[in-house]
Amino acid sequence: MPTSPSEAFEAFDLAVIGAGPAGLAGAVTANEAGLSVALLDSAAHTGGQYFRHPAPALGATRPQALHHDWPAYAALRARLAASSVKHLPGHHVWTVTREAEDRWTVHALTGTDGEADEPVTVRARAVLLATGAYERQLPFPGWTLPGVVGAGGAQAMLKAGLVLPGKRVVVAGSGPLLLAVASSLAAAGARVPAVVEASGYLGYARRPRALATNPHKLLEAAVHGSALLRHRVPVRTRSVVTQVHGTDRVEAVTVARVDRHWRPVPGTGRRIACDALAVGHGLVPQIELATTLGCATRRTPDGTTALDLDDLQRTSVPGLWAAGEPGGIGGWALARTEGELAGLAIAARLAGRPPHTGGRLPGLRRDRARMRAFAEAMAAAHAPGHGWTRWLTDDTDVCRCEEVTAGRVREAARDLGAHDARTVKLLTRAGMGWCQGRMCGAAVACLATEGVADGTAEGTVPPSAERRPLAVPVALGALGAETSERPAAEPDTERPTAP
Repeated sequence: MPTSPSEAFEAFDLAVIGAGPAGLAGAVTANEAGLSVALLDSAAHTGGQYFRHPAPALGATRPQALHHDWPAYAALRARLAASSVKHLPGHHVWTVTREAEDRWTVHALTGTDGEADEPVTVRARAVLLATGAYERQLPFPGWTLPGVVGAGGAQAMLKAGLVLPGKRVVVAGSGPLLLAVASSLAAAGARVPAVVEASGYLGYARRPRALATNPHKLLEAAVHGSALLRHRVPVRTRSVVTQVHGTDRVEAVTVARVDRHWRPVPGTGRRIACDALAVGHGLVPQIELATTLGCATRRTPDGTTALDLDDLQRTSVPGLWAAGEPGGIGGWALARTEGELAGLAIAARLAGRPPHTGGRLPGLRRDRARMRAFAEAMAAAHAPGHGWTRWLTDDTDVCRCEEVTAGRVREAARDLGAHDARTVKLLTRAGMGWCQGRMCGAAVACLATEGVADGTAEGTVPPSAERRPLAVPVALGALGAETSERPAAEPDTERPTAP
């Protein structure tokens, strides 16, 4: 075993980063095809954000009650238990480097989130990125008040902690996640005064084939819709939360109608009493590790940046695959399918076999194309309108970490010529805080192009794939310890009886 990263050391055939549906499926599928696999994830448990579940210490007797698709996750977990996959929880991957042909090094820190400081490495012949996504937040006056949480964050609080963000929770933003969050909160005992959807649902009708070939999506919508009806939760489409009211905590929100460009319609504001707001405007693919390596990207219909993948989940960088949300937001079922597809394709590639002949690959590719078509329709239906910046006052904080207001960003764009997020960051520090622009990046990019006659529509999110050498915060001491990193694990010589 080597004692330094410079020594040749290949512990695994495949390193999978992320243990959500895509990563789990990719890891077990590749292992069942004969590869030695390391599965790294920052969380303590598998499942990712979608199948997040309570820690055993909470004593939840029926965690499956919080999920509509728990049997699918249970099947993946059973395959993991029966496999020789080396599951490495609590590993925060901060970068991936390519050492040579078919030789990669994954650099990670171990420990709890925010206190991960022991550097480790995993070396492999190929890498599968299944890093998931994070919520897109569009700011508005009052969004920094206690009681305002992300829509996905509210669901995570319920699934992982069995707690509610409040007793009366307005759910707002855009995207199908809102219906799932509202129905879950209502079923758990919260009062949901309204679901406030900035878009409508008629946009799906523009792509009838995508709907017809994915009938289970209509069934999901019907399940959530019936739950909202049962709990008497009204759904307000073409409406947005334009302001949050309160002193020490959320006390009410103002909801206004918007036109098709998401511009608030004057005189339509209505105040709704609540003690919490769960808000989110879709998801953003988490692709920092890939863009640092130079992977090609594409712009999705809702203005985010995703990896450009071929029909076998390969990125533009040889030896690097991706599955799930990094290739575009599409839900857990698509992520699982892409994970299995990538696992089989990687196994064929490392064995020197052509991947397109026979077996499960053709069916998986058809399923992927069908579900990806629906994902594109979903993204188009809920794409933010370019007029959303109209609800921002100049004193609204846009970058919460560095307390940069919308007025300062507008000033940088108007008076100093900063017409992209990177230049705004250099002039205002927006995006330089702990989240590194994950919370404010979309808003800063929109404000930087607000009113600019350069072919970019006002308020839209310009395509961006900024390269970041560090995907997670890394202490200087950990960076200094690079020369003494230890390998995180070696392949098991025997199949384990349980993970």
